[in-house]
Amino acid sequence: MFPLTTESFSPSRGRESIDRVVIRFAGDSGDGMQLTGDRFTEVSAAFGNDLATMPDYPAEIRAPAGTVAGVSAFQVHISDHDISTPGDSPNVLVAMNPAALKASIRDLFPGATVIVNIDAFEARNLEKAGYAANPLEDGSLDAFTVYEVPMTSMTKEAAKETGAKPRDAERSKNFFALGVVSWMYARPIEPVVEWIEKRFANKEIVRDANLAAFKAGFNFGETAELFQHSFEIAPAVLPKGRYRNITGNLALAYGLLAASRQSGLDLFLGSYPITPASDILHELSKHKSFGVRTMQAEDEIAGIGAALGASFAGQLGVTTTSGPGIDLKSETIGLAVSMELPLIIVDIQRGGPSTGLPTKTEQADLLHAMFGRHGEAPVPIVAAKSPGHCFDAALEAARIALKYRTPVFLLSDGYLANGAEPWRIPEVSELPDLRVEFTTEPNHGDDFWPYLRDPETLARPWAIPGTPGLMHRIGGIEKEDGTGNISYDPDNHEKMTHLRAAKVAGIAKDIPALEVDAVDGSKVLVLSWGGTWGVTHAGVYRARARNRRVDWAHLIHLNPFPANIGEILAGYDRVMVPELNMGQLAKLIRMDFDVNVVRLNKIKGVHFRAAEIEACILELTEND
Repeated sequence: MFPLTTESFSPSRGRESIDRVVIRFAGDSGDGMQLTGDRFTEVSAAFGNDLATMPDYPAEIRAPAGTVAGVSAFQVHISDHDISTPGDSPNVLVAMNPAALKASIRDLFPGATVIVNIDAFEARNLEKAGYAANPLEDGSLDAFTVYEVPMTSMTKEAAKETGAKPRDAERSKNFFALGVVSWMYARPIEPVVEWIEKRFANKEIVRDANLAAFKAGFNFGETAELFQHSFEIAPAVLPKGRYRNITGNLALAYGLLAASRQSGLDLFLGSYPITPASDILHELSKHKSFGVRTMQAEDEIAGIGAALGASFAGQLGVTTTSGPGIDLKSETIGLAVSMELPLIIVDIQRGGPSTGLPTKTEQADLLHAMFGRHGEAPVPIVAAKSPGHCFDAALEAARIALKYRTPVFLLSDGYLANGAEPWRIPEVSELPDLRVEFTTEPNHGDDFWPYLRDPETLARPWAIPGTPGLMHRIGGIEKEDGTGNISYDPDNHEKMTHLRAAKVAGIAKDIPALEVDAVDGSKVLVLSWGGTWGVTHAGVYRARARNRRVDWAHLIHLNPFPANIGEILAGYDRVMVPELNMGQLAKLIRMDFDVNVVRLNKIKGVHFRAAEIEACILELTEND
């Protein structure tokens, strides 16, 4: 074993204090960039920095090695203050091969630092990446500070004593890169060492090779003449509490689990694996001890059918998917509307149509969630705004579903699902009470009427099948108001249609009013939703720093809208709506309210930069 401690890695040169840095690790999909970024993120979170991450995966499962299509990247923004985005542009790019450099160089501003694995810049790899000449030699990188580091060869040399074969040793070069960057930014050493020892405890040679590579990378940063000094980023000052680093999908899974415990209902997840939602299925399958049951169904239709059946049986039914799965689940969602049973439909949005961009983010499904069913079948919609907020959004979706006996859409997206941030673990006392009272006695004389409604919520009673004296009929054929008997009466159908719509519309009285982050004299409102929260926050405050008057509001509830939204929108000359689609929220706003909507749309599979939000605000407020 190799001794790795903070003391053994005490830098002999000075450190420069900085308040933030954005680092991108990029390489081939087999180079372990996600693992490298994840380890750097975990260490930074444990150190106390605020952070935000943006993993980027190849769209193809087996993209050709060494090509731009096969590049996997992980961007992390760490700071000593509160931040809301993974950064517009990397300050540091670690490029493991020419393709990684080519895929990322367009995102760098002049003056950025580029650390390249010089061993990979040979003729064949340059050709695969589409370079006619070596960019390290043709002057095309003169605007950047470039460090050429022989990562592959130094990793092999360091791992010789471990007994690892050269090909196997080469796989540890990502830990060499992690060692270099850990030295540059004064990251604590022990967490990485402990993780390697635990993760590869049963593979001694792999463990020792990774430790040797990590040590060699850190020592290279300390002893090489390339770097003048290291940098230090102090811990951020965050509200008091216990924190952990969390991704959106993990937070959403925990939110569903918390909803199950707070409601006293067992959680059932019926799901078919699909990118980028599969992590929720994987996580919840680990929690059988909490009454969680997961079923990996043979297809999307079976997954939601089983979840709806679980709801009928008195459980918290959930199904998870992405856009293509919603296409297939739509008929059963309509059935849930007719049966008026609680059901949570989690849609982790991605680019489309069809298979589209399975690993890229997009806010593609708002109109699909709103209208994507035949007949009049309204469904409430809740959208998460950040990775940590996915926990709260899951609880809110469950609250609405259980209280109003309705299916609820919970929208996230690939950016939130895979991104990470520090999350304050809530106290149990802070969680909402979601307990449900099942009907156990007849509610109409000696009879049980399954569609006899609560006068306040319009929700129908929920009776577990098999409860003595409460035999009842529900299903997809229109039911008679109150009795639940099958009815083809025209007046009854119209009445039931209006009742279902009124039930969803009435939820507006039970959700928070829309809050506006306002400044005096603003004539422009920026209205964001979902995963655009972080970049919009940053863009708005950048514009304000330039003395522009602009207000900002963010929507969590998209159906129904908060009750005060019309009054708020009426107070502005222009309403700017940034979306990763062709203007879906903008269409809804224009449809319901007489306001001047300015659209800012991006459909490239990558998120907005805060600078793009800022630029649009500056243009809109130029003459204000």
